[in-house]
Amino acid sequence: MNWNKNNNDNNPWGSGGNTNNPWGSGGSNNNMDFEESIKKAKDRFGKFKIGGPRNISLLILIGILLWLATGFYRVEPDEQGVELLFGKWNNKTTEPGLHYFFPSPIGQTITPKVEVIRKINVGFRSASDLGFSSNTNAERKVIEESLMLTGDQNIADVAFTVLYRIKDAGNFLFKLRNPELTVKDMAESVVREVVGQRDLQFLLTEGRQEVEQVVRNGLQEVLDGYESGVLIQSVQLQSVDPPSQVIDAFDEVQRARQDKERLVNEANTYLNRIVPNARGEAAKLIESAKAYKEQVVKQAEGVAQNFIDVYNSYKDAKEVTRRRIYLETLREVLEGKNKIILDDAGGQGVVPYLPLNELKKGSSN
Repeated sequence: MNWNKNNNDNNPWGSGGNTNNPWGSGGSNNNMDFEESIKKAKDRFGKFKIGGPRNISLLILIGILLWLATGFYRVEPDEQGVELLFGKWNNKTTEPGLHYFFPSPIGQTITPKVEVIRKINVGFRSASDLGFSSNTNAERKVIEESLMLTGDQNIADVAFTVLYRIKDAGNFLFKLRNPELTVKDMAESVVREVVGQRDLQFLLTEGRQEVEQVVRNGLQEVLDGYESGVLIQSVQLQSVDPPSQVIDAFDEVQRARQDKERLVNEANTYLNRIVPNARGEAAKLIESAKAYKEQVVKQAEGVAQNFIDVYNSYKDAKEVTRRRIYLETLREVLEGKNKIILDDAGGQGVVPYLPLNELKKGSSN
C-alpha cells in the first residue's frame, strides 16, 4: 500500500522538506513511496556482482594472503622450533623468537619443550612410574635391571636415576625411534660396564661420586655418537647393595672387616705412641753417653796435663816438688777426719791430744 503524500508526521520518511530522507530530498509534493525506495536500493546494490571475474580474483588474492600469513609462528624461550617441509624435517632447528615457514599443508612446525628435566629410573620403579600418587612411597625393584657383576666377581644390586633434557629437538624427534627407551638402555649398558671394572667394596664406600661422574660422561659420549639430541644433566646412584639373598652373610663379612680395621687402627695408635717414646729414650741415652764421653776425655786430658806440669816442676826443683807433693797428699788423706796425735818418741801411754776438730769448728764460727 502507498503512503499518503501529505505533511502527516506518520510518514516514515518525514516530510518533503526533511533532510533525513535517506534517498535524497525532494519537494514537499514529491515524497517517494516505499516501493520506489526499495526499487532504488535494489538498483544501487545490484551494480556490485559477487560473481564477477574481478571480484573473484580479489577474493582469491585475499585468501592467499591470509593463508600465507598463517606461516608465522612463535618459539617460546623454553622451546625449539622444528620445521617440516611436506612432512620431512629440513635438518635444522630454530631458536626462540618469531619465525616464518611455509604454511600448512606445505609446511608444518613443531615446538617441543626443551628445558624440561626428564627422569628415567633404572633398577626400580617409583610411585609415579607405577601410576600411583607421588605422595606415596610405593616402589618396586626390577632385579633384571639392577643386578650387576662387579670387578671382583661379586654381584651388586644397583639402582640409579638418569636426569636429562632435550639438547636438539630435531635430532631428538627424528633420529631416534624411541628416545626414552634408548636413553634407558644406553644408561644401563654404561653402568654395567663401569661397575664391572670396580670392586664391590669400592662401590659401597668411597666410589659413589666417581661412578656417577664416569657414567655421566660415558653416557653422554654414546648418545652424542647416536646424534640423539639428548643432554645428560646427572646420573644419581639411588642404592648400591649386595643382593637381598646374601645380605646377612655380607653384613657378617662387613662386621669382620670393620673389626679388623679397628684392631689395625689400635695397633697403629700404639705403634705411633711407643715408637716416638723409644726413639726419645734412645736419643737421650746417646746424648748422655756423648756427654759422659766428653767429660771423661776432658778429665783424662786434665789429669794428663797436670801430671806433665808436675813432672816439669819436678825436673826443675826435685826437693821442693817432692815435699809439696807429700804435703798435698797428706792434706788430702787427713782432711775431714777425726785425728788423734800419738807421741811414740818418749813417754808412756797416750799423750794429751790437741783437739784440732774443735779448734776447726771454733775458727769456722
